Amino acid sequence: MSCASITEMVARNLCTGCGACAGAFPNHIKMVDDPVNGRRPVAAETPQGRRAEKEAVAWCAGGDSDWRDLNRTDAIDRDWGPVLAAWEGWAQDDEIRHRGSSGGAVTALAHFALTSGTANGVAHIAARADDPRLNEAVISRNRAGLLRGAGSRYAQASPAESLGAIAQGNEKVAFVGKPCDVASVHKAMRTDLSLAAKIPLTIAIFCAGAPNLVATDRLLDRLGVPRDARLVDLRYRGAGWPGLMQAEWVDRDGSQHHSTGITYAEGWGRILQSERRWRCRVCADHSGAFADISVGDPWHAPPNGETDAGRSLIIARTPRGRAFVVAAIRAGVLVAEARPRDVIAAAQPNLKATHGAVWGRRMAMRTIGLRAPRDRGQGLLRLWLGLPLKEKLQSVAGTWKRIWRERLWRRVTIRGIAR
Repeated sequence: MSCASITEMVARNLCTGCGACAGAFPNHIKMVDDPVNGRRPVAAETPQGRRAEKEAVAWCAGGDSDWRDLNRTDAIDRDWGPVLAAWEGWAQDDEIRHRGSSGGAVTALAHFALTSGTANGVAHIAARADDPRLNEAVISRNRAGLLRGAGSRYAQASPAESLGAIAQGNEKVAFVGKPCDVASVHKAMRTDLSLAAKIPLTIAIFCAGAPNLVATDRLLDRLGVPRDARLVDLRYRGAGWPGLMQAEWVDRDGSQHHSTGITYAEGWGRILQSERRWRCRVCADHSGAFADISVGDPWHAPPNGETDAGRSLIIARTPRGRAFVVAAIRAGVLVAEARPRDVIAAAQPNLKATHGAVWGRRMAMRTIGLRAPRDRGQGLLRLWLGLPLKEKLQSVAGTWKRIWRERLWRRVTIRGIAR
């Protein structure tokens, strides 16, 4: 359910932190990093700011999205969004493959967008140089810039902040982001056709939710980074598949240190995922249904160890996405083999049940008067009805318990730190 303003979206726990509102009105809405609530927009307390926070709702998919816009023809499409074709493969470039989270397909496709003339730039996120715990939206125009953003960033990010620069510029810019980011970009493109003409390709990365800064600091504690040290680098994944989580820092005396790496299973499973924001827990799209192309881990063919050579699951969502992937394979940018269209169910076996549980969670929210997101035409009730009885009950009762434990009826107030 959409709200009347961006500030109300934040207050009601509907904001995904995508940054589209700040991209639409960069002079009046700014993204800030709140350690607990995540990366959230704050509108200027001026007449222009109040007007902007109302108009920006048209670019925001946090409260609602419309799956009726998507071309879905069969049961596979109804479960996952449009799946025109699927492949499993990796980047031909060995460095891109090694540094990517799972095969480097996203970076390889982004680089192909530049070298093929499809785009003049690629909007994505990268670690902030002054504080690698945080992310920033960037537009890269070469391989080096793309490599700066290679690998997963399990932290709050707002890549759609770049929409402002794209709208004001004269270049074509491809967009890379989480499913929620791409959903807002899709909505913005439908709202502003001139913007749509400047975004020739969107790529979504499968996502299980974005942890907050509290979780990042817990991870750094586990990695042994002193609180008074200067963090130089924080790698969540990459350098092999799925890769180790590892930090680099400089002590007060100037000496440089590298932490021992911990596994993805420990870092994500035991530290980071518990601090995903509530909006992530009621997300109905973890695989990028609104993108031209989406990319994730092919867990049905698990890696051999923690630093195996990477592989990516690549899904074409639109005709232009399919044509682009085929062109990348023919150009030798990707090494890939076709897979059945229903491969997502095997590669990401928990996601269908996760989507089904969302209907129960949202219903539980509404029964006590909380606003919940709405995805028109997705068919979440059908997925919920397909769950075992125990999981149905857990989706509802578990939500009521979490609402009480976390006091989710309270309005979210942002106390951000400097960007």
